Amino acid sequence: MNVSLRGLATTWISLFLALCLQVMPLPDAWLVWRPDWLGLVLIYWCVVAPQRIGVFHGFILGLLLDLIEGAPLGQNALVMALIAFLALLVYQRMRAYALVQQAVLVFVLLGIAQLLEQWLRIIFGPFAINLAFLLPALIGAVLWPWFYTLLQMLRRRLGVS
Repeated sequence: MNVSLRGLATTWISLFLALCLQVMPLPDAWLVWRPDWLGLVLIYWCVVAPQRIGVFHGFILGLLLDLIEGAPLGQNALVMALIAFLALLVYQRMRAYALVQQAVLVFVLLGIAQLLEQWLRIIFGPFAINLAFLLPALIGAVLWPWFYTLLQMLRRRLGVS
């Protein structure tokens, strides 16, 4: 298999798996503890391969998430496009950071996205806001070092550049 084709397949398979994890059914009490899997994978690919994955990809993945969840069309698309934009804005700096510093930056990126998502939910319907909406961002930041290392090992094993 061609190296660029293998890289493209790896990227899209990982994004598809993250989309599946994002919409996996969980009990209502556990939903607040689910990390933003799609946001984590999108940040990873925007940092590692900014020439291959960008804002358009985040928008398309967000639209797919809107369609699967039944959310107002464009709500998740806007959030995922924002995550991709912010990740592309800081990808050079993020590459220079240690994994713990990257995790703090991931928390900030996902926290901003969660804040926008909560704001949109308030606009589209009755929704009470509290600080629990930041838990997925915090869990994503805690998982980031292991997640980043796992995807880096996968990339190296498959020979994806």
